[in-house]
Amino acid sequence: MVVLDIDHPDIEEFIETKAREENKIRALRDAGYDMDLGGKDITSVQYQNANNSVRVSDEFMRAVDEGTEFGLRARMDGSVIETVDAKTLFRKVTQAAWECADPGIQYDDTINDWHTNPETGRINASNPCSEYMSLDNSSCNLASLNLMKFLKADGTFDAKTFVKSVELVITAMDISICFADFPTAPIGETTRAYRQLGIGYANLGALLMATGHAYDSRGGQTLAAAITSLMTGTAYRRSAELAGIVGAYDGFARNATAHARVMRKHAAANDAIRPVGADDADVLKAATQQWQECLEIGADNGWRNAQASVLAPTGTIGFMMDCDTTGIEPDFSLVKFKKLVGGGSMQIVNQTVPRALKSLGYQEEQIEAIVEYIAEHGHVVNAPTLRPEHYEVFDCAMGERAISPMGHVRMMAAVQPFISGAISKTVNMPESATIEDVEKIYFEGWKLGLKALAIYRDNCKVGQPLSGGKGKNDGTKEEVAAEATAPGALSHPVRKRLPKKRTSVTTSFSVAGAEGYMTAGMYEDGSLGEVFLKLGKQGSTLAGVMDAFSISLSIALQHGVPLETYIQKFTNMRFEPAGMTDDPDIRIAQSVMDYIFRRLALDHLPVEKRAGLGIFTAEERAAQVSGYGTSASTPTVTEEEEVDLEQLRNSAPIETAKVEEKVTPEGPQSVKEAHSSAELLELVTGTATDAPLCMTCGTKMRPAGSCYVCEGCGSTSGCS
Repeated sequence: MVVLDIDHPDIEEFIETKAREENKIRALRDAGYDMDLGGKDITSVQYQNANNSVRVSDEFMRAVDEGTEFGLRARMDGSVIETVDAKTLFRKVTQAAWECADPGIQYDDTINDWHTNPETGRINASNPCSEYMSLDNSSCNLASLNLMKFLKADGTFDAKTFVKSVELVITAMDISICFADFPTAPIGETTRAYRQLGIGYANLGALLMATGHAYDSRGGQTLAAAITSLMTGTAYRRSAELAGIVGAYDGFARNATAHARVMRKHAAANDAIRPVGADDADVLKAATQQWQECLEIGADNGWRNAQASVLAPTGTIGFMMDCDTTGIEPDFSLVKFKKLVGGGSMQIVNQTVPRALKSLGYQEEQIEAIVEYIAEHGHVVNAPTLRPEHYEVFDCAMGERAISPMGHVRMMAAVQPFISGAISKTVNMPESATIEDVEKIYFEGWKLGLKALAIYRDNCKVGQPLSGGKGKNDGTKEEVAAEATAPGALSHPVRKRLPKKRTSVTTSFSVAGAEGYMTAGMYEDGSLGEVFLKLGKQGSTLAGVMDAFSISLSIALQHGVPLETYIQKFTNMRFEPAGMTDDPDIRIAQSVMDYIFRRLALDHLPVEKRAGLGIFTAEERAAQVSGYGTSASTPTVTEEEEVDLEQLRNSAPIETAKVEEKVTPEGPQSVKEAHSSAELLELVTGTATDAPLCMTCGTKMRPAGSCYVCEGCGSTSGCS
């Protein structure tokens, strides 16, 4: 990571270079070059995949506010080398961020005001994501908890279990330092001497949504602040207890006063929280108790760790923890696509929405309809039965109802006083945002006491890894729907409900004397959407089983399971009742299931798909039999009775059929010859390795020597 102080003489050159490089990328893209995220051309361009930040002082920000000049100082002796207009320089910083999302900004005086070890040295820089800020040549052991795991069935936060989890994790993290390896000797020495830890959390956005809190609301911010305060208070209390057993960190003695001062600042910020709801009050009460114990035990023992908590981005581990949202972020969008470095993209669908709707009091049928609407449109606006006052609960970083940039800043400001380090978070801005908007965000971040801040204006980078759609999307229904079915995306199964009024066909049938009825309901395009079966007396076990089977079959069809998949599984299934039917197309069935799915195939599959499955109507079988016969003899196909075998080959998957072309001295003849009617059957059914279906009655035949015989009507495949 590159961090430059605002008073560095090279700051202007750095900003101009950054902007030039991004413009170069855009020029290459506009010229038609493929600038995919995983391409070599992207990684070869300087700064595109680097994190860059500028560190500003309170003096500089006051100069910006007052419109005065600011002195750029030498690194060695601090003398002023050049004087610049503070507003002009600040505009260059924000313009570069507007153009390409870099540089981020760090507030130096705020960072060092919360520093627990100022006697050892000041904090000069951070890790690339700007959440870990400590001494030079140090490192931090990070761990994150999935907040959704602490949400109880009644929708309240389980503070007691959360405290136990933080205790356990902090203890394990401290022990791990003793066994860790470090990249350089100085880093290892500093880390063992100051034992910085970084416990944090993920899925805050999902937790707020599940509990019915809008991300940009006082209730949401208060709950987030209380949980964060509870986490850090518990971590430092456990650190003080560990210090009483194995001793404080090596650098504590010289920094005892400063460390205790920072602990009191955390506790005072906790006392300033004003709860909004009962859940907030319960979590806050637990946090207050932890801070009281932290101060009391720490006064006697000191603390084992110089730092305890950070809020990391949790991008990759968030997937491993099954999180809908990362770190402190809200959801990017309810339906989003993540670019993969190796190419392609992955569709990610929010899984918290049903739980949120349930906590808001919606019924199961309403929830299903709303979720289906979100999957199709990507947002909740005008979702059926969803009340407008609940829209804000489902607001996301981008999309139809995007959280305002200041909403992100307010959430960070609510949580920052309870973090040892800083917060790795992006303030998402719409593509239409202006340079003045970026200036306002950076300036408000300073006034609200943040330690670091980064913005991202939608589509300002050509290699954007996460988006609400596969390309540019203005949120229209058509584009969202196209993205949801785009090739290469791992689509989430979405139920496509039938219209309230739909066409249906009821078929009565009899299999070996067992009578029943099958009703097939269809979509507007004629495709099958539901099947209801009535068989046996009402209230009987058989009738109940058939009802349950009908419901499961219908739901699967509405979720996109192909009908031919069921047909392949259930045709030729043998059980009683089995035998003659009253259907001229299916004279004999091996079971009720066998009949039902053969009938569905005949009614709802095109002939080319049925040919691959070996299912034909009586008329189709008669036409095929008249073409080449079913007698015991082995006929030769003449030109007058030519069978278009090429058409049969194209209409069904044929791997084992043997069709030879006659070769004469004059060359190959156009007439093709099948050596037996069994081979023709193989062409029609594609079942050379299994017994084919009888071309007379449609029943599955059984092997008889090298041929097949039908037990239903007595026909053979070519043998007497």
